[in-house]
Amino acid sequence: MRLARTEPTDQEPDIRARPPLVREFLLVAGLFLAYKFGRQAANGHVEEAFRNAGNVWDLERALHLPGEGAVQGLLLHSQPLIHAANTYYAAVHFPATALFLVWLYWRRPAHYVRSRRVLAALTAAALGLHLLFPLAPPRMLPAAGLVDTGQVYGPTVYGQTPATDTMANQFAAMPSLHVGWAVMVAVGLIAATRSRWRRLWLLHPALTLFVVVGTANHYWLDAIVVVALLAVALAAFRLPLPARTVPARLPGGPVPASPPNPVPAGATDVRSVAQGTPEGTREPAPELTPSGVGR
Repeated sequence: MRLARTEPTDQEPDIRARPPLVREFLLVAGLFLAYKFGRQAANGHVEEAFRNAGNVWDLERALHLPGEGAVQGLLLHSQPLIHAANTYYAAVHFPATALFLVWLYWRRPAHYVRSRRVLAALTAAALGLHLLFPLAPPRMLPAAGLVDTGQVYGPTVYGQTPATDTMANQFAAMPSLHVGWAVMVAVGLIAATRSRWRRLWLLHPALTLFVVVGTANHYWLDAIVVVALLAVALAAFRLPLPARTVPARLPGGPVPASPPNPVPAGATDVRSVAQGTPEGTREPAPELTPSGVGR
């Protein structure tokens, strides 16, 4: 007996699709260092960054996007909530992405290779924009009237003097890699898992967007641009489907042969003619005698 069921094709890791561990560690570490040094190379350009910030702010108002202050106002009602948002911004971005890649490497190697390529392409495009379009975040823009929640309530990953910050480039708001990586983590896990609840991974980018806007570290346009870049990268490196319908048979059950094609009534069975055997239940024609009477 044969049954049709939906069965994941990658239920067990395909070891053949898993690239060498040492090579991948060095590759991912190299990409991380390139990301850090690239952001540092884009540091400075203070006047240009503030000029671009004013243009982005005016464009958002022209597009009637909701003000970033409306989101921050929800956080300012509770100091513990502000502290939690600052902690999420500072502590979740890199570890969540790293754990995502590690899990894919061990459990879904084919998905890992494609996800790593997408993240590398997205990060490279973001670094290019950081160099070409330095942008001061909304917490620095006087016209926005927003609070630097990291500096006021803590914790923060940025120095108090943005122009001389040696730890991070504070003028690299466009696009938001916090949002881009979070969306990629959600998309990758939805594609690589089979749980009916897997779409709940979208809560991660949704919460990340709420945090980066509410803490005044990014504009809405920073998130919109990075999602557009991610869509291009995903189209270039297609992710495998999570499951497909495959035939299955019960253990120990025989595989039935295909039924013979029926022969229409009154038609000649070609196989019987070829083998010289009777056609089943058809009566043979009577044999005539010389007198013309059948015997």
